[in-house]
Amino acid sequence: MQLIMYGGEEFLTGDEIADALLAYGRALGQEERAEIIEIPVREEDGSILTAKFLIGPASQIVAKDVRDRGPELEDHELVVRLKDLTRAVESPTAGPLEMSPDDVPEID
Repeated sequence: MQLIMYGGEEFLTGDEIADALLAYGRALGQEERAEIIEIPVREEDGSILTAKFLIGPASQIVAKDVRDRGPELEDHELVVRLKDLTRAVESPTAGPLEMSPDDVPEID
């Protein structure tokens, strides 16, 4: 489990979730973009809630390993989505170009 420190507050979440959130924040920061991301967090009483994070160039997020805080919090679909978003920011792909026959140069 990892404890995320953000905005003076602490949020407990799973290792993979925290790592994916940090990677996406880094990618967004490099592109001078920001996004709001929701992740599951465990409260002191063991309940699981959703926390929203504004991540991007000005984000100051720290995550540290913690032990003995209960079972690992997992959300495989969220981790996959965050990794996909990170890849899309780091390696954007262009869509197909639309060209008419008049746009194609003649080759002699």
